[in-house]
Amino acid sequence: MTRPHELLEANEVKRFVFWILGAALVVGVLLIVANFDVVRHWLAVHTGTVNESGPFYGFWSGFGSDIGEATLIGAVSVGVYTGARKVNCHTKGCWRIGHHPLEGTPYHLCKHHHPDVPVEGASIEHILAQHQKFKDNQAAAKGDQPVA
Repeated sequence: MTRPHELLEANEVKRFVFWILGAALVVGVLLIVANFDVVRHWLAVHTGTVNESGPFYGFWSGFGSDIGEATLIGAVSVGVYTGARKVNCHTKGCWRIGHHPLEGTPYHLCKHHHPDVPVEGASIEHILAQHQKFKDNQAAAKGDQPVA
């Protein structure tokens, strides 16, 4: 059980970290504002927008040529996302892989959301009981006697 003084200490630590990060952000912004000419020149040189041998030549032969690579990376990322969405659990918000089809529906679910899969792991008894149930259902569908 969490004691009240432990919660108070946790809140004080969070507050302290918040103020440190806020102060670091303010100092960073002030440094950029104070050295704006240096930052602007560095940015112009490294993006290639300084007038090298013509307007924007440096950009398109340097930094701007990476636009195609960024497009390719974006397209691959969308493809990976689409593929992951196709095979993951169909429960909204769940990113686990859906290995288990839900009978009677087009959905595939993960072991955490499927009603017939034990969350803590299947014991040998559970596996054998499921197999026997399957065999009995198959025999009933054929009209045979249940398998012993």
